Amino acid sequence: MARKVHPIVQMPVAWSPYPEFTHGTEGGLPLLPYGWAPPTLLATFRQLRAMDLRPDGADPVAMLYGYSKRGGRQWFAKLYLIAAAKPVRPMTPARWHALNLANLARRECPGCHRARDYVIPPTFGKCFPCVEAAENPSTTTDSGVAA
Repeated sequence: MARKVHPIVQMPVAWSPYPEFTHGTEGGLPLLPYGWAPPTLLATFRQLRAMDLRPDGADPVAMLYGYSKRGGRQWFAKLYLIAAAKPVRPMTPARWHALNLANLARRECPGCHRARDYVIPPTFGKCFPCVEAAENPSTTTDSGVAA
């Protein structure tokens, strides 16, 4: 399977007053191969998060692309202007409370209604003692949970 060849062209870009070399466009945005994006001007969403920034509704100004050696596929990532990014909103007490409730719901077993010290595996849908009790009914106690 042949890789798609992107020709090198010079075009105007949002992060520079001068035309820059790109590999054409993808979805109307300049296409930059991995390693060509100026790291002081452009960043992906995850890179912005690592800097405690967010795009704040700003549209991406370019697309970054590369190839996965393991999967043999081409991947794309949106690039945002770092100068246009805003700080991440701080967590309020209400947001912390909602996050704690969501984490508790992930740890509560629907079978025995106990909060476990681990996240209930979605493949089983129950905590490990309940799974063992369902597999071996002779080892259960009065409460229905494995001993």
